[in-house]
Amino acid sequence: MVSWRYGSGSLFGCLNRADECIRVAKALALQWPRMLPNWVFWVVFNAFVVLMLVLDLGVFHRRSHAIRFKEAIAWTFVWVALAGLFALLVHQFGHHMVPNPTRPNSELALEFVTGYLIEESLSMDNLFVFLLIFRYFAVDRAHQHTVLFWGILGALVMRAAFIVAGVTLINRLHWIIYLFGAFLVYTGFRLFRQQEAEIHPEQNPVLKLFRRLIPVSSQYEGRKFFVKQGMRWLATPLAVVLIVVESTDVLFATDSIPAILAITRDPFIVYTSNVFAILGLRSLYFALAGMMEVFRFLHYGLAVILIFIGVKMLSSEFVQIPIGIALASVGAVLVISVLASLLFPAKRAL
Repeated sequence: MVSWRYGSGSLFGCLNRADECIRVAKALALQWPRMLPNWVFWVVFNAFVVLMLVLDLGVFHRRSHAIRFKEAIAWTFVWVALAGLFALLVHQFGHHMVPNPTRPNSELALEFVTGYLIEESLSMDNLFVFLLIFRYFAVDRAHQHTVLFWGILGALVMRAAFIVAGVTLINRLHWIIYLFGAFLVYTGFRLFRQQEAEIHPEQNPVLKLFRRLIPVSSQYEGRKFFVKQGMRWLATPLAVVLIVVESTDVLFATDSIPAILAITRDPFIVYTSNVFAILGLRSLYFALAGMMEVFRFLHYGLAVILIFIGVKMLSSEFVQIPIGIALASVGAVLVISVLASLLFPAKRAL
């Protein structure tokens, strides 16, 4: 332990010897997380998220423009790199980020990576639904980023509520884990039988209620969600699109949150892995928007992942699947489904 006393191993003693000063600085760098309570990491992480969102909309995308492939790929790499750096932080300081840790930092880091990979892979299938929604409402490419930005902001709030509810239910009612597991297995088999995604926005109950309560203008008004005409405010079609995206994400969360709770039940790991995956969702959408039809076997891979995670959840009392095997299994299924899509492309209709 580094002390403030005079002599060897103290801050004042290091003033007399350069090597002693370096040793003390290294010791302090390793010790400072132990001095912080767990809630500080929650505050710092959420402050980082807010900062990135402000930079995104207020600086990098202040003016609406169509996101090109190169820009989307660059931002995708940025978010993946940030998630990787955070995984390293968990590997180094995981015991100080979670309360009452019972697993080594290496396992906490693997849980974060596995949760992030599961959430990101499930999002791949969801992106295709977003594409269909944008096509259905004929949303200009320059304004799609605005919808996704505010949609993802709402998703962060809803996911946080889902995570708190899920962790609380499992901790208080342990049998709920079997309900979650059975739901994931059912969802996986349903996805396996699904041939292609379909959307019916006109049947969305949230959208029906929104249109009943708030009048909607007949045309888009740039990136605005509301406009004033005469003495009353009207919602624009872009607000309608946002409502559809937000309500659709609620359905997505019913799959992804139980899936990651099968990997870890630590709220901080569940939350941060979800947030990193969601923040990278927009750039991933624009990077893959023109090639989503290529990955025709991806939803089969996602179905296998959901079934695997559901079985893991159902058998957790009898068989403990190591987190490393779970991560390798999820990664292998994703790679196989993507390679199969590229090697055996769909035949084009003549």
